Amino acid sequence: MIRMIIPLAIFLGLVALLLVSLETAEQRKLVASPLIGRPVPNFTLPGLHDPDVQRSSADLQGEPYIINVWGSWCWACREEHPYIERLGNESGIPLVGFNWKDERQDALRWLNQFGDAWTFHMVDFEGRAAIDLGVYGAPETFLVDHEGIIRHKHIGPVDQTVFEDLMRRIMEMRSEAES
Repeated sequence: MIRMIIPLAIFLGLVALLLVSLETAEQRKLVASPLIGRPVPNFTLPGLHDPDVQRSSADLQGEPYIINVWGSWCWACREEHPYIERLGNESGIPLVGFNWKDERQDALRWLNQFGDAWTFHMVDFEGRAAIDLGVYGAPETFLVDHEGIIRHKHIGPVDQTVFEDLMRRIMEMRSEAES
């Protein structure tokens, strides 16, 4: 009898551990960035399409924009891609691709395969600028206002609900900027 109870207890313990881990992972999406309400960190990175062209966070001052952290190795980036394309086409503000810890050729091949609705891409091969930005992993999406202040961060893939929330926030930012 005890021979059957011990494996069952171990199995139930592992199931409980799995459920707690899943709940913690889901809550991680709700963790607010400490950078919300603060300026985007200063960084300068090479472009993906043309590595000789350097882009900096300062180049984007004066207009609201979206930063989308992605990588060709990221399965969830494929999942969110239709919504990222919609953001690029419908938001009316620049959509900056932040290609993270990727190989240039892999990233370019990925864009050729799935499409490129981003305004331009910066590349952070080593991940140092991502650390300053507070990136946990890909995908992540940041909404930055015209003063360079991070107003919102979404961890995980953009879906229909997140897309609608981002569009609402963009409209609110525009209204605030006009007042």
